[in-house]
Amino acid sequence: MEELMSQEKFDELSKELDELKTVRRREVAEQLEYARSLGDLSENAEYQEAREMQSAVEERISKLESILKSAKIVRGEKTDTIGMGSVVSVKPLTKEGDAHTYTIVGAEEANIIAGKVSYHSPLGGALLGKKKGDEFSFHTPRGTQKYKILKVE
Repeated sequence: MEELMSQEKFDELSKELDELKTVRRREVAEQLEYARSLGDLSENAEYQEAREMQSAVEERISKLESILKSAKIVRGEKTDTIGMGSVVSVKPLTKEGDAHTYTIVGAEEANIIAGKVSYHSPLGGALLGKKKGDEFSFHTPRGTQKYKILKVE
């Protein structure tokens, strides 16, 4: 499955992958070697911990390789239709509430605290293809939410 992301996020994940493959693998290998030198592996907590760390590092490497392999770089183009990279201001229609501004991003970049919503999320998915002035709704665990789009950048 194709994963949409910004060039910045792609570069960040590539850097993390390189760090894991070079630095972290070597550190874990050194910890394993040290733990082996302590003797009996069946009751060696350091060895077990190093093996778990090695497993976690290899799992993250595998995940990053998979993400990067299926990544499609999307550049936020200035248009009046909402898509990846769009910065959108919305206001709830169903109750009194403040306007919120969100940036539409890929799943790996999502961070609601920073105002970044994934295009896979209910809100992000509902926004795609809409324009300034459109009203839309989406489903959440708290029920259907209705919003109006105030601005698209």
